[in-house]
Amino acid sequence: MNNNKHLATKILIGLAVGIVAAVITLIVGQAAPRVLDVMRKVSTAVFDPVGQVFLRMLFFVVIPLVFTSLASGVAQLGQLDRLGPLAGRTFLLFFLNMVIATAIGLVAMNTFQPGHHLDPDAKAQLMTEFGGNADKAIAKESEQPAPGLGMLVDMFMPKNLLGAFVGFDRNALGEVLPLILFALLVGAAGTQLPVEQRAKLLSGLDMVTDLMTRIVGFALRIAPYAVPAMIYSVIVKVGVDVLIALAVFVVVVAGCLVLHLFGTMSLWLKFLARRNPLGFFRQIRPVLITAFSTSSSSASLPASLQVAREDLKLSPSTAGFVLPLGATMNMSGTALYEGCVVLFVAQAFGVDLSLAQQAMLMFLSVLSAVAVAGIPGGSLPLIAGLLATFGVPPGGIAIIFGADRILDMLRTTTNVGSDMVTAAVVDAQVAPRA
Repeated sequence: MNNNKHLATKILIGLAVGIVAAVITLIVGQAAPRVLDVMRKVSTAVFDPVGQVFLRMLFFVVIPLVFTSLASGVAQLGQLDRLGPLAGRTFLLFFLNMVIATAIGLVAMNTFQPGHHLDPDAKAQLMTEFGGNADKAIAKESEQPAPGLGMLVDMFMPKNLLGAFVGFDRNALGEVLPLILFALLVGAAGTQLPVEQRAKLLSGLDMVTDLMTRIVGFALRIAPYAVPAMIYSVIVKVGVDVLIALAVFVVVVAGCLVLHLFGTMSLWLKFLARRNPLGFFRQIRPVLITAFSTSSSSASLPASLQVAREDLKLSPSTAGFVLPLGATMNMSGTALYEGCVVLFVAQAFGVDLSLAQQAMLMFLSVLSAVAVAGIPGGSLPLIAGLLATFGVPPGGIAIIFGADRILDMLRTTTNVGSDMVTAAVVDAQVAPRA
């Protein structure tokens, strides 16, 4: 916990240093253009490679992390078929929670459009720095076949499965979709295995997930140095427009997270759990503080279980089932954030996503949020995968990473708070009938 706080502090300090240094460089560059030109060359030669080391460590784990997390999550469902109403209501509420949260985020992003605060020159510069083949994706957008059953089959079930995985970084729509489907199929098949074999499968999948999570941890150790390098490079090359757009993005996402936790969840408490929302949030305040300070759903679980049993007086069986499962699956704040990041970066690069694509984004954000490890920064590799899926340069995630640490604390608070509300709703509807 203390290490997480220390790392978060370092990253935020690095972000501040990078921003201040970049602004000073731009100011000096007004009087001495040669200095600005030199620092842009230094950014390209030195700072960009440092940032790329960090980003590519995250890209390394996208394929195995998505696959093992989703397959493991589905395979575990074979152990829940005897729980009846408790499991059914829990999973339904998890799904509705994440869908509602993601929808709130997408509506807000379409309303405020923070990525459009960049002028055309800034967008062109971003495309040059991170674009890769994104311009080809934009050019081919009008060439996409009409929606239909055949197109869906091609998107989810390509002829060459490994080829789709290998092509992750080419920014072609659909490259992550086959991976998700294959992981779901493997997990579903795993539920049919005998208990001993299923345990071995889960052990193997969980081991790979843990290994990939540790690699993310290695990447995060570089973050205090990579973040200032990346933000300095972007601002020096693009200008302060990117700061304005990023500030609007942070405010919009933070507002959405607060709205979902204290708005949507208050309605659930009042009408589904028959509890007073104000009193409920006062009771779970220690849990919310723990989630905010650790940015980890897993680290918040002990406090969640204690408060649920001692203060909320929830049934031990309900709390013991819903909360541990929620810490790994019920990621409404993460789903909201992932959808917002994809739309923001797409707006910044001038990639327009249709309503159909945004509906697909909502679905994939929910699925990928389930696969996120309950640790700080766990969503970053999966966001990169979503960006590639919709023809947006995965490297564009560098634009938001400095703000990610701030929003990580807020979305984890939303995740954990939603878990507590879901447990209260399930307990009110199922426990009395037990």
